[in-house]
Amino acid sequence: MRTTLMPSCSSALDPQEIKRAATHLSWHPDGNRKLAVAYSCLDFQRAPVGMSSDSYIWDLENPNKPELALKPSSPLVTLEFNPKDSHVLLGGCYNGQIACWDTRKGSLVAELSTIESSHRDPVYGTIWLQSKTGTECFSASTDGQVMWWDIRKMSEPTEVVILDITKKEQLENALGAISLEFESTLPTKFMVGTEQGIVISCNRKAKTSAEKIVCTFPGHHGPIYALQRNPFYPKNFLTVGDWTARIWSEDSRESSIMWTKYHMAYLTDAAWSPVRPAVFFTTRMDGTLDIWDFMFEQCDPTLSLKVCDEALFCLRVQDNGCLIACGSQLGTTTLLEVSPGLSTLQRNEKNVASSMFERETRREKILEARHREMRLKEKAATKSRGRPGGGGGRGSSGGRRG
Repeated sequence: MRTTLMPSCSSALDPQEIKRAATHLSWHPDGNRKLAVAYSCLDFQRAPVGMSSDSYIWDLENPNKPELALKPSSPLVTLEFNPKDSHVLLGGCYNGQIACWDTRKGSLVAELSTIESSHRDPVYGTIWLQSKTGTECFSASTDGQVMWWDIRKMSEPTEVVILDITKKEQLENALGAISLEFESTLPTKFMVGTEQGIVISCNRKAKTSAEKIVCTFPGHHGPIYALQRNPFYPKNFLTVGDWTARIWSEDSRESSIMWTKYHMAYLTDAAWSPVRPAVFFTTRMDGTLDIWDFMFEQCDPTLSLKVCDEALFCLRVQDNGCLIACGSQLGTTTLLEVSPGLSTLQRNEKNVASSMFERETRREKILEARHREMRLKEKAATKSRGRPGGGGGRGSSGGRRG
């Protein structure tokens, strides 16, 4: 069954004269009427003079004017509604600070982390934790640190993890975080996508700081801009970096189990459908939104839609799977309505998707074992050639699957 998107519902333009990129989107937790949009310029030290730091909450029934301006001291890279209290928002600033708003109190920041205890680089990931108080959250930055916070006491983080995969806890060796993933059904686990193209899987409750870095997945040729567990099968996760999107299994650490073709344009963001386990969405630097439905087609997108002429930087799917918001380089947020075929669970889809992920994981593990065997044979042959009187036979060598 082929499926399509409906025409865009509406678009909200950055009201500032000097346009900024829409860098992050967050749907209001109590429905699909409101959207929070973070605006900033991510070009290092190239922000135009006089550029506004404001971000906005939009009421989608009135896209001509923002409902509320949020006024941080430094532009926001990320912005998230609190799922337990929709009046409260969490922002990650370009200067590394964490800011909180209570919309009942207006546009000004309600809580702000101190400069000296904050990140040293832009905050690319902020996520609310599923805590009893609804006040706990965590953040990640290209400074190589993940920090936990309680917004009732923002003077310092409650905990810090340094993303040093050598497990020596050296900040100078840490990998910079670009994306952050937390699944509430796995409350001790979190994952970080790094500037270096590696995914780091972590366990917050490990006994020592070094043990909090559990394992790594060597993912992409460039920064990992998107990282999300499948909402139906959280052992499988989606990444975007360089020119591909990849699906991984926690059981296969050497390579992804599925991937898209290499695109001509760089990919910038991705998200699973919250209602269909085999559907995900990706955005590109050429302004295209791609919809992938692996139930029907794995080589090409089910649908590609040219949303705008400039780069798309971010996307967010509404919880019922019926609306997609895309943010562009010039600060335009476009809303697209998804057709019922793409936002309705298909017959037997859960079983088919589960079988597909398991089959591809098994295939990848067999290949990994074969490559390990080849490397051991090669090593043994090299040692043998190096010994006096050793055999001069040639060892096997196998390239990795692309």
